[in-house]
Order: sequence, then structure tokens, then C-alpha cells
Amino acid sequence: MLVETKQMIPITKLQKQLTQTVRNISASGEAVYILKNNNMEAVLLSYQEYEHLKEIEEIFEHFEIKNIVDSRMEKYNPQKNVSWDKIR
Repeated sequence: MLVETKQMIPITKLQKQLTQTVRNISASGEAVYILKNNNMEAVLLSYQEYEHLKEIEEIFEHFEIKNIVDSRMEKYNPQKNVSWDKIR
């Protein structure tokens, strides 16, 4: 993943400029990558982007559940059903 250097900020600088950084993220919608000891440690992103990512995650979860149900239905045999009367 390529990240522009203007989107990177050392954690010490972020501590000093947190309010302004959050304002910039809200205005531009661009994420900020937080560096600690010259390694990427975290990402700050707008709330809208976070919600969007959570929605995508939920959609993928639905697809995963659908795939599980489909694979189980392939093995389903209605002849092996047991009636509720027999179970009682």
C-alpha cells in the first residue's frame, strides 16, 4: 500500500496538533497515518469513512454466512428429517 508522506504524522507531532489534525480529517476526508519510531502504528480516519468500512464488513459477513448455509444445503437430505412428534 502506498501512502503519501503528507498523510503521515509522527505521534509526538500528533499529540501537539490533535485538534487541528482532526479538523483536517473531517474537512478533507483523507486518513492520517500515525508513525511511532518511524513505523506505522495506527490510522485516523473520518467518522463517515469508518461507518462505510463497518458497512462493508457487515456485507462481507452476510456473504460468509450465505456461503456456509449454501455449503450445508448441498449436503441436506430431506429424507433424513425427523418429525417433531418423534422427537417428543
